[in-house]
Amino acid sequence: MRSPIHPLARVALALLLLLTTGAACTRSAGQTASGGEQAIQNKGSDTMVNLALAWAEAYRQQSPDVAIAVTGGGSGTGIAALINGTVDIANASREMKESEIEEARAKGVEPIEHVVAIDALAVIVNPANPVSQLTIDQLADIFTGRITNWQELGGDDAGIILVSRETNSGTHVYFLEEVVRKGDAENTDIFAPQTMLMPSSVGITSEIQRNPYAIGYDGLGYVTKHEKLIAVARDAASPFVLPTVESGADGTYPIARDLYMITAGEPSGAIADFIAWIVGPAGQQIVADLGFVPLSQE
Repeated sequence: MRSPIHPLARVALALLLLLTTGAACTRSAGQTASGGEQAIQNKGSDTMVNLALAWAEAYRQQSPDVAIAVTGGGSGTGIAALINGTVDIANASREMKESEIEEARAKGVEPIEHVVAIDALAVIVNPANPVSQLTIDQLADIFTGRITNWQELGGDDAGIILVSRETNSGTHVYFLEEVVRKGDAENTDIFAPQTMLMPSSVGITSEIQRNPYAIGYDGLGYVTKHEKLIAVARDAASPFVLPTVESGADGTYPIARDLYMITAGEPSGAIADFIAWIVGPAGQQIVADLGFVPLSQE
């Protein structure tokens, strides 16, 4: 007769089986999942997350053998995951930094950026705010703290509340470089220390809706009727232009940027097919439907 197994031994055996099973189920990004499915791991920009989810859902209907997992976390997070080899595609609302490219190459990764859409970055205020247009110079002075009262801009005698995305966001980096620093690589201006940093677009729009003296920025596709769009001019001699799909596409709106999917080397197989579908008519129709600017199909 076999000796009974001690209860503690049973627990240890159960834990061992659990860990073994978990290890067996773990796979690297881009490998074939169970049942012959091709799995694509897609992570990064919060600006792009709704767009990426819509792409994944629509593509799944066309190619049911491809499973696409989408998560946000910010452009920097997605790029770091690509460099570390844990995702197949990094979504980014900015170009990669030189330091990120160098880190990737040091790990044997040659990052390739694919432009998949355009985003008109909207400057937004509360609908009760009488200010309706600003120049890039004025926006730079506002977000650095050189202008602190709306009265200086033709508004109410009230302090300006600054709202921004957090520093890991590609949207934050783009706004810092192109608006706060006005596209000048030698400019070292930074956001004013009193700026409220929000982890998501929802945080920005919530604060704008709550506070009549707040100002922030967000992707055009995330702006609702509860926020007021500011018309922006490149300088005092230029026309003020509202952000729209049309003004983002034709370049008249001065704060428009490319959105990227980044791969480790030239993509192949299911990943290449997915990106080709995104930049084609079906994927770009989703871009337009969600309020982003589609790429030209010419």
